[in-house]
Amino acid sequence: MVSPEYRKTLDFIRAHPAPAGETLAQMRARMERGAAFYPTPADVRAEPALAGGVPSEWLLAPDCDRGRVLLYLHGGGYCLGSLTTHREMIARIGRAAGCACLSVDYRLAPEHRFPAALEDALAAYRWLASAGADPARIAVAGDSAGGGLCLALLLALRDAGDPMPRAAALLSPWTDLTLSGASYAEHAAEDMMVSKAGGAALAKAYLGGADPSAPLASPLFGNFSGLPPLLIQVGTAEVLLDDSLRLADRARAAGVAVELERWEEMFHVWQFWANLPEAAQAVAKIGIFLRNALGA
Repeated sequence: MVSPEYRKTLDFIRAHPAPAGETLAQMRARMERGAAFYPTPADVRAEPALAGGVPSEWLLAPDCDRGRVLLYLHGGGYCLGSLTTHREMIARIGRAAGCACLSVDYRLAPEHRFPAALEDALAAYRWLASAGADPARIAVAGDSAGGGLCLALLLALRDAGDPMPRAAALLSPWTDLTLSGASYAEHAAEDMMVSKAGGAALAKAYLGGADPSAPLASPLFGNFSGLPPLLIQVGTAEVLLDDSLRLADRARAAGVAVELERWEEMFHVWQFWANLPEAAQAVAKIGIFLRNALGA
């Protein structure tokens, strides 16, 4: 049974659809305005950082352990999003996990196409390691495209022989840029946030002609052996549901420890909406997973 707050939020989203014919610049501006609904808590400190040449920022809740680090990659279809848009949600996750968060402002498409975002994620992670962070005390996390980017990061690190982070938390991850999941059709009428047409446009902008089934673009098709434990949270009302279900099956088949949480009736990245009890519950579970992985 979903909360009254969730019902009200769903009604609000339905009553305020994205304008038809919206340009990418307008979409970016709308996402920035939306972030203003949830200001960052006054007790969370934001510190600018240049992580391997990539603009980033530390988000530090009171009493966080700076020896335990969460590298966060925001969502937005590889074309949208910024440090600002996801700051409040990342701050909540960091508080729940009791760790320092490094939010990475990776380059966006179509100005910077695949694999620019992955190159920036790699640079930021390697900067953490070179600065003395213990990989056994680093986790990675991301939502939507950021969740897919986290998986691509893990594959690239493993293949390059880099020390691996301890765990990854993936929120409604977009793992398949071929858009082959059956849930695109099954949940098209329910999902107020993502559509197959919208996903196709974003994938085209990001890929710029690259193979959409390449594992570093669509990590669902990668080899998951040797990856660290994964937490996957996904809503059952999402068109991206199958991106998570297939990921969990394939990762488990490769011997990866997977915690798959299917949240009934939830829409895409509901954790972002700080007013929702379901968001608080999901973030609390992320915090527990990260504390267990990194050591409380």
